[in-house]
Amino acid sequence: MTHTWDNPMQFVLACVSYAVGLGNVWRFPYLCQMHGGGGFLIPYMLMLVLLGVPLFYMELAIGQKMRLGSIGAWRAISPYLGGVGLASVVTSMYLCLYYNVINAWSFWYLFHSFQSVLPWAKCPVNSNKTGPVEECERATPTQYFFYRETLDISGSIEENGGIHMGQALCLLLAWIIVYLFIVKGVKSTGKVVYFTATFPYLVLIIYLIRGVTLHGAINGVKYMFTPKMEQLAKPTTWINAATQIFFSLGLGFGSLIAFASYNQYNNNFEKQAIVVSMVNSSTSIFASIVTFSIYGFKATFNYESCLERVRLLLLNTFDLAEDTISLENVNHWIAELNRTHPEQFASLGSRLETCDLEAELDTAVEGTGLAFIVYSEAIKNMPVSQLWSVLYFIMLLLLGMGSMLGNVIAVITPLSDLKIISVLSYPVGLVCLFCLLLGLGFTTRSGNYWFTMFNDYGATFSLLFIVLIEVITVCYIYGIKRFEKDVEDMLGHRLNWYWKIMLAGVSPMLLITLFIFYIVNYIQGGTPTYQAWNKELGKSVVTEYPPYAQAFIGLLLASSVCCIPLTALYTYWKKRNLASGKRERTVSTVSA
Repeated sequence: MTHTWDNPMQFVLACVSYAVGLGNVWRFPYLCQMHGGGGFLIPYMLMLVLLGVPLFYMELAIGQKMRLGSIGAWRAISPYLGGVGLASVVTSMYLCLYYNVINAWSFWYLFHSFQSVLPWAKCPVNSNKTGPVEECERATPTQYFFYRETLDISGSIEENGGIHMGQALCLLLAWIIVYLFIVKGVKSTGKVVYFTATFPYLVLIIYLIRGVTLHGAINGVKYMFTPKMEQLAKPTTWINAATQIFFSLGLGFGSLIAFASYNQYNNNFEKQAIVVSMVNSSTSIFASIVTFSIYGFKATFNYESCLERVRLLLLNTFDLAEDTISLENVNHWIAELNRTHPEQFASLGSRLETCDLEAELDTAVEGTGLAFIVYSEAIKNMPVSQLWSVLYFIMLLLLGMGSMLGNVIAVITPLSDLKIISVLSYPVGLVCLFCLLLGLGFTTRSGNYWFTMFNDYGATFSLLFIVLIEVITVCYIYGIKRFEKDVEDMLGHRLNWYWKIMLAGVSPMLLITLFIFYIVNYIQGGTPTYQAWNKELGKSVVTEYPPYAQAFIGLLLASSVCCIPLTALYTYWKKRNLASGKRERTVSTVSA
């Protein structure tokens, strides 16, 4: 493996490609919607300045100074801290396992986009050819395509089924591509990031132009920028802003340390830390405008379809002329007919729907649901829908692949520092193969429920703990004075007051608050639940995890965190044994 980037630009693009991922497209818009639109930007920006930028800066500094992956870098600071790097590797490993499954779904959707009618645009016909499939009628065609055709999902985590062959092949393809991107080390990754970091922006810009010109898009954008200030009084808004910044920048996975370790010694990482953090946050806001304009289009489309159904119902019930009621005056006519024909009006009962644009905009969808269900729903209503579909899923693939590069490098760099990997002749191939084989579990019928479990618990809690230990280590074990000297050595100027105050005081305090909040929330939350797909109802139902799944969640949470104390104990025990061994040898030579 060659050990430096060709130029600083490659490093910046690698960081951008890694930090800007699927979270910017689907997690951030969801949080915006949940926490009152534009108001969410206030805590978000504050957390960026107080938490995101300083920690990003610290991880780059450590990587560049030590020129080692996460395990080696923390070990160099203190032999007792090898566990911090190990915990990062375990967390990155979990991410590698499930994150590529999303890329597999994107491939699946991409391959299905080349059809004269998009397969999620209408319900398939049932086996007797008498009408559409029942499950699809109860749900929507887009939901049916995602849950039944893509995942072939079971009714709960306890019902297992075989591997979905189509999905397994897509996952294999995703891993082959990741392998090819990384196989030549930083040299091949450095070339790939030019594409994975820039192309998604091109697609987003094209989508922005298309999105804003859609009918009703303005309703969505207005909704996003109208702040609901009462949300700022809720602690969860601030907690979510902090965790979003935190995960979005990729702190604590060891990827940033690994990337920075391939830098020249006196590369200006201070400027880069600020640039990458800013690019990452602006992308989130930019992607939200795109998402909300598409949201607005979808909500307006649903709202007007609802009005049209009501209009036809009134025309047919009251025998009115076709042009008397239009979409604009439906509500006026409802009041009017209720006044003039109360008996006949009452007989409509439940057939009369209430149409509400606000309510349509309020239904928040998060994560994979937003990316694969809401977007595909909006795409099918656009003219030339195949083109928009292909563009969108290529963008998702590039975002996902860019982040995958960082995840795999975060596992491989530390392992090669440990000389574990150099013994093996095909390090990258073996890591990819291992992840692929374990990842096949996510392509089974209940795989999506395990996917959700990894997504919710695999990397949240442990990252907070890892980064908290990192900050405390740098400021209080390694010492802020020494850290300052290292920075001066690399950059030629001292740390200014902003970095010192943040790293030594504000960031650790915030992290401790977040950490406590997480634990309290987890305990108060009662039994962990997940969304199980009910095909009789055609919708997701909240279901409690069975005991063995809860035990597995405990294992996920503990496995990475306990690397830290266990490694420290092991190092201490090894040192004591060495010391006592030396003493015994001296005693025996003296007595001889």
